[in-house]
Amino acid sequence: MSNAPLQRAKFTVPMLAVSKSEQKKIAMITAYDATFACIVDAAGVDIILVGDSVATVFQGERTTLPVTLWEMEYHTRLVAKTRPRAMVVGDLPFGTYQVSPELAVTNSVALIKAGAECVKLEGGIHVASAIKAITQADIPVMGHIGLTPQSYHRMGGNKVQGRTDGIDPGSRDRLLEDAHSVEQAGACALVIEGIPGELAREITSKVSIPTIGIGAGVFCDGQVLVLHDALGLSDRSFKFAKAYAGLRTTSIDAITTYVDEVRLGIWPDDLHTFH
Repeated sequence: MSNAPLQRAKFTVPMLAVSKSEQKKIAMITAYDATFACIVDAAGVDIILVGDSVATVFQGERTTLPVTLWEMEYHTRLVAKTRPRAMVVGDLPFGTYQVSPELAVTNSVALIKAGAECVKLEGGIHVASAIKAITQADIPVMGHIGLTPQSYHRMGGNKVQGRTDGIDPGSRDRLLEDAHSVEQAGACALVIEGIPGELAREITSKVSIPTIGIGAGVFCDGQVLVLHDALGLSDRSFKFAKAYAGLRTTSIDAITTYVDEVRLGIWPDDLHTFH
Protein backbone atom coordinates (compact mmCIF):
# COMPACT_ATOMS: atom_id res chain seq x y z
CA MET A 1 0.00 0.00 0.00
CA SER A 2 1.31 3.44 -0.94
CA ASN A 3 0.23 6.76 0.48
CA ALA A 4 -0.83 9.55 -1.88
CA PRO A 5 1.71 12.39 -2.05
CA LEU A 6 1.02 15.27 0.30
CA GLN A 7 1.43 17.73 -2.54
CA ARG A 8 0.38 16.84 -6.04
CA ALA A 9 -0.60 18.77 -9.12
CA LYS A 10 -4.19 19.85 -9.54
CA PHE A 11 -5.94 17.43 -11.90
CA THR A 12 -7.47 19.43 -14.74
CA VAL A 13 -9.48 18.72 -17.88
CA PRO A 14 -6.40 18.73 -20.19
CA MET A 15 -4.87 16.05 -17.99
CA LEU A 16 -7.61 13.64 -19.09
CA ALA A 17 -6.16 13.52 -22.61
CA VAL A 18 -2.64 13.29 -21.23
CA SER A 19 -3.60 10.36 -19.03
CA LYS A 20 -4.99 8.44 -22.00
CA SER A 21 -2.02 9.18 -24.23
CA GLU A 22 0.42 8.14 -21.48
CA GLN A 23 -1.73 5.15 -20.48
CA LYS A 24 -2.09 6.37 -16.92
CA LYS A 25 -5.20 4.94 -15.29
CA ILE A 26 -7.69 7.52 -13.97
CA ALA A 27 -9.26 7.01 -10.53
CA MET A 28 -12.66 8.62 -9.95
CA ILE A 29 -15.01 8.25 -6.99
CA THR A 30 -18.19 9.96 -5.83
CA ALA A 31 -18.50 12.34 -2.89
CA TYR A 32 -21.40 14.53 -1.84
CA ASP A 33 -20.13 16.59 1.10
CA ALA A 34 -17.05 18.38 2.38
CA THR A 35 -15.98 15.71 4.88
CA PHE A 36 -15.83 12.87 2.38
CA ALA A 37 -14.45 15.16 -0.35
CA CYS A 38 -11.46 15.88 1.91
CA ILE A 39 -11.02 12.17 2.62
CA VAL A 40 -11.07 10.99 -0.98
CA ASP A 41 -8.86 13.88 -2.08
CA ALA A 42 -6.31 13.02 0.61
CA ALA A 43 -6.37 9.46 -0.75
CA GLY A 44 -5.20 10.78 -4.12
CA VAL A 45 -8.17 10.31 -6.45
CA ASP A 46 -7.97 12.15 -9.75
CA ILE A 47 -11.64 13.06 -10.05
CA ILE A 48 -14.46 13.58 -7.56
CA LEU A 49 -17.85 12.97 -9.12
CA VAL A 50 -20.71 14.73 -7.41
CA GLY A 51 -23.09 12.17 -8.82
CA ASP A 52 -26.84 12.09 -9.05
CA SER A 53 -26.34 8.78 -7.20
CA VAL A 54 -26.74 11.09 -4.19
CA ALA A 55 -30.44 10.28 -4.63
CA THR A 56 -30.05 6.57 -3.93
CA VAL A 57 -27.14 6.46 -1.48
CA PHE A 58 -27.73 9.72 0.41
CA GLN A 59 -31.41 10.62 0.06
CA GLY A 60 -32.92 7.12 0.20
CA GLU A 61 -34.60 7.28 -3.21
CA ARG A 62 -35.19 4.13 -5.29
CA THR A 63 -33.71 5.69 -8.44
CA THR A 64 -31.68 8.77 -9.39
CA LEU A 65 -34.66 10.36 -11.15
CA PRO A 66 -36.06 12.53 -8.30
CA VAL A 67 -32.88 14.52 -7.58
CA THR A 68 -33.15 18.18 -8.57
CA LEU A 69 -30.71 20.65 -10.08
CA TRP A 70 -30.83 22.72 -6.90
CA GLU A 71 -29.78 19.67 -4.88
CA MET A 72 -26.93 18.95 -7.30
CA GLU A 73 -25.80 22.57 -7.03
CA TYR A 74 -25.87 22.29 -3.23
CA HIS A 75 -23.79 19.11 -3.06
CA THR A 76 -21.37 20.35 -5.73
CA ARG A 77 -20.82 23.52 -3.70
CA LEU A 78 -20.05 21.48 -0.56
CA VAL A 79 -17.42 19.44 -2.38
CA ALA A 80 -15.89 22.40 -4.24
CA LYS A 81 -15.49 24.40 -1.03
CA THR A 82 -12.74 21.99 0.06
CA ARG A 83 -10.64 23.11 -2.95
CA PRO A 84 -9.54 19.57 -3.80
CA ARG A 85 -6.62 18.78 -6.04
CA ALA A 86 -8.95 16.30 -7.71
CA MET A 87 -11.11 17.62 -10.52
CA VAL A 88 -14.75 18.18 -9.51
CA VAL A 89 -17.38 16.85 -11.92
CA GLY A 90 -21.04 17.71 -11.36
CA ASP A 91 -23.85 15.49 -12.62
CA LEU A 92 -26.68 17.05 -14.60
CA PRO A 93 -29.84 15.42 -13.18
CA PHE A 94 -32.72 14.02 -15.20
CA GLY A 95 -34.71 16.66 -17.05
CA THR A 96 -32.02 19.34 -17.05
CA TYR A 97 -30.55 18.69 -20.51
CA GLN A 98 -33.02 16.55 -22.47
CA VAL A 99 -35.51 19.32 -23.31
CA SER A 100 -33.23 21.55 -25.40
CA PRO A 101 -29.56 22.39 -25.93
CA GLU A 102 -30.26 25.88 -24.58
CA LEU A 103 -31.61 24.51 -21.31
CA ALA A 104 -28.65 22.15 -21.11
CA VAL A 105 -26.27 25.12 -21.31
CA THR A 106 -28.19 27.14 -18.73
CA ASN A 107 -28.18 24.27 -16.23
CA SER A 108 -24.52 23.47 -16.91
CA VAL A 109 -23.67 27.09 -16.11
CA ALA A 110 -25.46 26.65 -12.77
CA LEU A 111 -23.27 23.66 -11.85
CA ILE A 112 -20.10 25.47 -12.92
CA LYS A 113 -21.08 28.46 -10.76
CA ALA A 114 -21.56 26.01 -7.87
CA GLY A 115 -17.96 24.88 -8.27
CA ALA A 116 -17.94 22.06 -10.82
CA GLU A 117 -15.04 22.04 -13.27
CA CYS A 118 -16.81 19.74 -15.70
CA VAL A 119 -20.39 18.50 -16.06
CA LYS A 120 -21.57 14.95 -16.77
CA LEU A 121 -24.67 13.82 -18.59
CA GLU A 122 -26.09 10.50 -19.73
CA GLY A 123 -26.84 9.30 -23.24
CA GLY A 124 -25.32 9.00 -26.68
CA ILE A 125 -26.72 9.95 -30.07
CA HIS A 126 -29.83 11.63 -28.67
CA VAL A 127 -27.86 14.04 -26.43
CA ALA A 128 -25.08 14.88 -28.89
CA SER A 129 -26.64 18.29 -29.64
CA ALA A 130 -26.72 19.10 -25.92
CA ILE A 131 -23.07 18.09 -25.49
CA LYS A 132 -22.06 20.21 -28.49
CA ALA A 133 -23.93 23.24 -27.18
CA ILE A 134 -22.42 22.94 -23.71
CA THR A 135 -18.88 22.57 -25.02
CA GLN A 136 -19.41 25.55 -27.33
CA ALA A 137 -20.19 27.51 -24.18
CA ASP A 138 -16.66 26.56 -23.08
CA ILE A 139 -17.86 24.11 -20.44
CA PRO A 140 -16.17 20.67 -20.38
CA VAL A 141 -18.53 17.70 -20.65
CA MET A 142 -18.12 14.09 -19.55
CA GLY A 143 -20.42 11.65 -21.33
CA HIS A 144 -22.03 8.50 -19.92
CA ILE A 145 -23.29 5.52 -21.95
CA GLY A 146 -24.28 1.91 -21.36
CA LEU A 147 -26.31 1.35 -18.24
CA THR A 148 -27.58 4.88 -17.73
CA PRO A 149 -29.53 5.08 -14.44
CA GLN A 150 -31.66 7.97 -15.67
CA SER A 151 -33.03 5.55 -18.32
CA TYR A 152 -34.30 3.25 -15.57
CA HIS A 153 -37.82 2.94 -16.97
CA ARG A 154 -36.75 2.44 -20.58
CA MET A 155 -34.36 -0.34 -19.55
CA GLY A 156 -36.91 -1.93 -17.20
CA GLY A 157 -34.52 -1.49 -14.29
CA ASN A 158 -30.76 -1.19 -13.99
CA LYS A 159 -29.72 -3.92 -16.42
CA VAL A 160 -26.47 -4.75 -18.21
CA GLN A 161 -26.41 -3.28 -21.71
CA GLY A 162 -24.58 -4.20 -24.93
CA ARG A 163 -25.32 -7.92 -24.91
CA THR A 164 -27.49 -7.87 -28.02
CA ASP A 165 -26.77 -6.91 -31.62
CA GLY A 166 -28.69 -4.23 -33.46
CA ILE A 167 -29.26 -0.50 -33.36
CA ASP A 168 -31.87 -0.33 -30.60
CA PRO A 169 -30.92 1.63 -27.47
CA GLY A 170 -28.66 -0.50 -25.29
CA SER A 171 -27.56 -2.81 -28.11
CA ARG A 172 -23.91 -3.42 -28.99
CA ASP A 173 -23.93 -1.51 -32.29
CA ARG A 174 -25.89 1.36 -30.78
CA LEU A 175 -23.37 1.73 -27.95
CA LEU A 176 -20.53 1.97 -30.45
CA GLU A 177 -22.45 4.72 -32.24
CA ASP A 178 -23.26 6.40 -28.93
CA ALA A 179 -19.58 6.49 -27.98
CA HIS A 180 -18.64 7.96 -31.35
CA SER A 181 -21.39 10.59 -31.12
CA VAL A 182 -20.33 11.68 -27.64
CA GLU A 183 -16.71 11.97 -28.79
CA GLN A 184 -17.60 13.90 -31.95
CA ALA A 185 -19.85 16.25 -30.00
CA GLY A 186 -16.83 17.39 -28.00
CA ALA A 187 -16.91 15.47 -24.71
CA CYS A 188 -13.60 15.28 -22.85
CA ALA A 189 -14.22 11.83 -21.32
CA LEU A 190 -16.76 9.03 -21.34
CA VAL A 191 -18.16 6.95 -18.48
CA ILE A 192 -19.07 3.43 -19.60
CA GLU A 193 -21.36 1.59 -17.20
CA GLY A 194 -22.69 -1.95 -17.05
CA ILE A 195 -21.54 -3.46 -20.35
CA PRO A 196 -19.45 -6.56 -21.24
CA GLY A 197 -15.73 -6.03 -20.75
CA GLU A 198 -14.81 -6.85 -24.34
CA LEU A 199 -17.23 -4.25 -25.68
CA ALA A 200 -15.80 -1.66 -23.31
CA ARG A 201 -12.34 -2.63 -24.55
CA GLU A 202 -13.42 -2.08 -28.16
CA ILE A 203 -14.97 1.29 -27.39
CA THR A 204 -11.87 2.38 -25.47
CA SER A 205 -9.65 1.49 -28.42
CA LYS A 206 -11.85 3.33 -30.91
CA VAL A 207 -12.38 6.68 -29.18
CA SER A 208 -9.71 9.32 -28.63
CA ILE A 209 -11.14 10.45 -25.28
CA PRO A 210 -10.53 8.49 -22.05
CA THR A 211 -13.14 5.99 -20.94
CA ILE A 212 -13.97 5.55 -17.27
CA GLY A 213 -15.62 2.27 -16.44
CA ILE A 214 -17.98 1.02 -13.78
CA GLY A 215 -19.04 -2.56 -14.29
CA ALA A 216 -17.25 -2.45 -17.64
CA GLY A 217 -14.05 -4.41 -17.04
CA VAL A 218 -10.40 -3.57 -16.65
CA PHE A 219 -9.62 -2.26 -20.14
CA CYS A 220 -11.14 1.20 -19.70
CA ASP A 221 -8.78 4.14 -19.24
CA GLY A 222 -10.03 4.64 -15.68
CA GLN A 223 -12.54 3.47 -13.11
CA VAL A 224 -15.25 5.01 -10.95
CA LEU A 225 -17.04 3.70 -7.88
CA VAL A 226 -19.74 5.06 -5.63
CA LEU A 227 -18.12 6.08 -2.35
CA HIS A 228 -20.61 4.27 -0.14
CA ASP A 229 -20.01 1.01 -2.02
CA ALA A 230 -16.22 1.34 -1.82
CA LEU A 231 -16.34 1.97 1.94
CA GLY A 232 -18.82 -0.80 2.64
CA LEU A 233 -21.39 1.65 4.01
CA SER A 234 -24.26 0.20 2.01
CA ASP A 235 -26.34 -2.75 3.18
CA ARG A 236 -26.41 -3.99 -0.42
CA SER A 237 -23.69 -5.50 -2.60
CA PHE A 238 -23.29 -5.30 -6.37
CA LYS A 239 -21.31 -7.40 -8.86
CA PHE A 240 -19.67 -4.26 -10.28
CA ALA A 241 -18.61 -2.83 -6.90
CA LYS A 242 -16.00 -3.77 -4.31
CA ALA A 243 -16.08 -2.89 -0.63
CA TYR A 244 -12.52 -1.90 0.29
CA ALA A 245 -13.61 -1.48 3.91
CA GLY A 246 -16.50 -2.57 6.12
CA LEU A 247 -17.52 0.77 7.60
CA ARG A 248 -21.18 -0.14 7.97
CA THR A 249 -20.33 -2.90 10.46
CA THR A 250 -17.67 -0.75 12.13
CA SER A 251 -20.10 2.15 12.48
CA ILE A 252 -22.88 -0.02 13.93
CA ASP A 253 -20.43 -1.51 16.44
CA ALA A 254 -19.19 1.93 17.47
CA ILE A 255 -22.65 3.41 17.98
CA THR A 256 -23.79 0.28 19.81
CA THR A 257 -20.94 0.80 22.28
CA TYR A 258 -21.93 4.46 22.66
CA VAL A 259 -25.56 3.52 23.36
CA ASP A 260 -24.46 0.95 25.94
CA GLU A 261 -22.19 3.45 27.73
CA VAL A 262 -24.95 6.08 27.85
CA ARG A 263 -27.44 3.60 29.30
CA LEU A 264 -24.91 2.33 31.84
CA GLY A 265 -24.08 5.89 32.92
CA ILE A 266 -20.38 5.63 32.08
CA TRP A 267 -20.41 8.23 29.27
CA PRO A 268 -19.29 10.92 29.52
CA ASP A 269 -16.44 10.01 31.83
CA ASP A 270 -14.41 12.45 33.92
CA LEU A 271 -11.86 12.98 31.17
CA HIS A 272 -14.57 14.36 28.89
CA THR A 273 -16.29 16.52 31.49
CA PHE A 274 -15.64 20.23 32.11
CA HIS A 275 -14.54 21.27 35.64
